Amino acid sequence: MGANVTLKVFWTPAGLNLDQVGDKRFVDLSDGDTPNIRMNIRMLSIDTPEKDRTATIGVAQLDQLFAEVADWIEAGENAPPELGPPPVSARLGQSLLPRLRRANAASAHVAQGRQASDAHSALIRSLLTRPSGRLRNLFVRIADDPFDQYGRLLAYVAPNYSEKERAAMTRLERATFNYRMVELGWAAPFIIFPSIPGELDLPEFQRAARHAYEQKAGAWADPLALAAYEFRAVERLCEVLRDLKMGKKVTPARRHGWIHRYCADMTTAEIFSPQEYVRVEPYNRLFIWETDVRRAVSELNLTPAGVLVA
Repeated sequence: MGANVTLKVFWTPAGLNLDQVGDKRFVDLSDGDTPNIRMNIRMLSIDTPEKDRTATIGVAQLDQLFAEVADWIEAGENAPPELGPPPVSARLGQSLLPRLRRANAASAHVAQGRQASDAHSALIRSLLTRPSGRLRNLFVRIADDPFDQYGRLLAYVAPNYSEKERAAMTRLERATFNYRMVELGWAAPFIIFPSIPGELDLPEFQRAARHAYEQKAGAWADPLALAAYEFRAVERLCEVLRDLKMGKKVTPARRHGWIHRYCADMTTAEIFSPQEYVRVEPYNRLFIWETDVRRAVSELNLTPAGVLVA
């Protein structure tokens, strides 16, 4: 593992601990005023490869579309007039092109998604099983903003150890499943402001992510792997390209909006425009929604990178 780098991002989250929340599937009743529900949790600060695609665009079709996007990027200014130059910066295109040029790029990513799911299942079985064989409950800590746009609870999740067990364990021994998936290399770090791990957890999270990346653990063993957030962004670019080929009108906002999160380097406190995230090592990336940029710059004391100022 390379030398550690001091983090310049510091955060104290304002999350809450709770058991169940939301408007989800009914499971059963505890008593007359206590219905129990089932809901999905989106684990915070991580992004595993996508496991399934929609029925409207199968993986085989997506493989072809990824190849067509690669052609478009490679054509650059020489792209057909009906398409125009690809809305991809030179640096980002250079990063994406070999990964989109591989055979069956989308299929390879989805295969990794299944491996990541298997790794998570193995962790669940291992860490939630008590010595007696009974299963532990989950400890859930939600984000500052508790729900995503799909109604999923945003949270850090860990085995719910007893007070006696916690007293005999280190912080890493009782780490969250979020952390452990990054540690195994089956999840890419995907920290989005303001849901940043706290000051004690963030350095450990970054160190685990860097070690997995440098040791080529899990998905990082494949040098042509796409992180899940890259995969989804390319899917949106595929939709833009498909509409252009069909002669549909594509607004400038949609043409360039296929990638829309700013990215800060947690070790330099520099902030980059959305397409320049590739200037930041994967384990140092802090993503920021456009609507949160002003707040993030102020609260985290970020400095616009030279390329952003230009």
